[in-house]
Amino acid sequence: MALAQEKLYTIDDIYALPDGERAELIEGELYMMTPPGTTHQRIASFLHWAIRNYIQEQNGDCEIFPAPFAVFLNNDEHTYVEPDISVICDKSKLDEKGCNGAPDWVIEIVSPSSKRMDYFIKLFKYQKAGVREYWIVDPGENKVIVYDFENEDMNTYDFEDQIPVNIYDGDLKITMKSE
Repeated sequence: MALAQEKLYTIDDIYALPDGERAELIEGELYMMTPPGTTHQRIASFLHWAIRNYIQEQNGDCEIFPAPFAVFLNNDEHTYVEPDISVICDKSKLDEKGCNGAPDWVIEIVSPSSKRMDYFIKLFKYQKAGVREYWIVDPGENKVIVYDFENEDMNTYDFEDQIPVNIYDGDLKITMKSE
């Protein structure tokens, strides 16, 4: 007797979700998302502001997009993520639906419901897809883990540290002010 197969979800299933429901899709598996809390949104707003200002001051070519922003990570029908912050420097990856392929820099802000996803599932998915730099911002631990995939390096910082952004060769440093 054959085993029942799990449904392999596609991007069409993401777009068919009822209004107000959000999910991510990784290799055909659907992961429902809970609404972010106040601390999460404060951190996301701060990071967006700091990165956007740096890009503007430098007349940079990269663009920053806060969630919800569609990232079709593998350019296939079975993987769709909404990073908290995506920085894309190759504008050919952008269209009206979102980013087709790996952003250069992804930031995920950990919440209790997303810990496993951010620390494990997305870590390996982003690395495999070609993301150059991945930050895991953990407000519960007051730490930021920075994965510099290009240089095969990883560092952990406290919120009070000046955290260098590797895709900008350390010219941009961000200090996470704990509230």
